[in-house]
Amino acid sequence: MECKETTIPGCWLIKPDVFKDGRGFFFESYSKHWEPLKEIQFVQDNQSFTVQKGTIRGLHCQKNPHAQLKLIRCTKGAILDVVVDVRKSSPTYLKHLTFELSESNFHQVLIPKGCLHGFVTLVDDCMVQYKVDEYYNKESDRSIRFDDPIFGVDWGELPHNLSDKDRQAPLYKDSDIDFKYE
Repeated sequence: MECKETTIPGCWLIKPDVFKDGRGFFFESYSKHWEPLKEIQFVQDNQSFTVQKGTIRGLHCQKNPHAQLKLIRCTKGAILDVVVDVRKSSPTYLKHLTFELSESNFHQVLIPKGCLHGFVTLVDDCMVQYKVDEYYNKESDRSIRFDDPIFGVDWGELPHNLSDKDRQAPLYKDSDIDFKYE
């Protein structure tokens, strides 16, 4: 198993060891002993299913004091996962990273508090599962425009299917998101 911190502080790419044979495969999808997860107490598991290729979910976060650390994986299909650092004073403030997560590569991403998260489905019928360390709080829930030019995320040439919430989301500069890097 490989756990590697990315260029965004606190954001880790996790590549579990997968044991395959003629019957299928086995792997640990989560273990408290993995280096970046030792001190984390997850409180909720979430799952989304997206029917159509080219659907964007995001960019989302929860404001403090309900900010969430997330452990993301794609269990069916394939997604381009996007993490945007919006922690003021962070060395990667307003920078983003993308990861292809799929049912075939088994990769996971640990996203720190203070980062926006979103993804676009690369194929039809995608299932995404994630653990969070804080419960959902509707009053703290925030969305930012997926195509905000300040981030420069390349979402690909796919048709973009969006929820009303994501379509109407403000630009980052017009939001009340105010994370500090610690």
